Amino acid sequence: MAASDVTEETFEREVVERSREVPVIVDFWAAWCGPCRALGPVLEREVESRAGAVELAKIDVDANPALSAEHGIQGIPAVKGFRDGRIVSGFVGVRSPVGVATFVDELLAPPRLEGALDELRESGELPDVLSALEAGDEDNALRLILEAIRDATPADRERHRDLAVAIFDHLGQDDPVTVAYRRQVAAALY
Repeated sequence: MAASDVTEETFEREVVERSREVPVIVDFWAAWCGPCRALGPVLEREVESRAGAVELAKIDVDANPALSAEHGIQGIPAVKGFRDGRIVSGFVGVRSPVGVATFVDELLAPPRLEGALDELRESGELPDVLSALEAGDEDNALRLILEAIRDATPADRERHRDLAVAIFDHLGQDDPVTVAYRRQVAAALY
């Protein structure tokens, strides 16, 4: 599938909504940008090689300044990976073909929280946290993790930290729950 040219008018549908079905890579670029012209074909080849598992959207920053501002684009090429309606990864500048492949692999990998939930189910550890997460109550899960950190061994503290980070990744770095708990988790750990 070829890359689609996305505009301010089509962004919500072609990127945000579409990313709820399949990950979407957004390439912020400009025709006058040499590095953009070098990166574009690498992104296109990598996406094409994934046979529909991921899509590529291209946004001309000159023609879509509001989108560029909204996403904090200060340098190009800038690449953002969208999944489930939000940005989950990104980079600025040119990357090698191997670097682009790694970026796409990471975007297509199952979310960290899924793996963490599987580990909790297998180990039987932190059943209250597991219940809260399965109910979609990340706030309560993080509160329970904070309580568990206080009395944990160093190895357990590290696992609890990893679980909290997986929840933060799931929610997004700007989510109010993430913002509220990130400092508390750091303070409890250090």
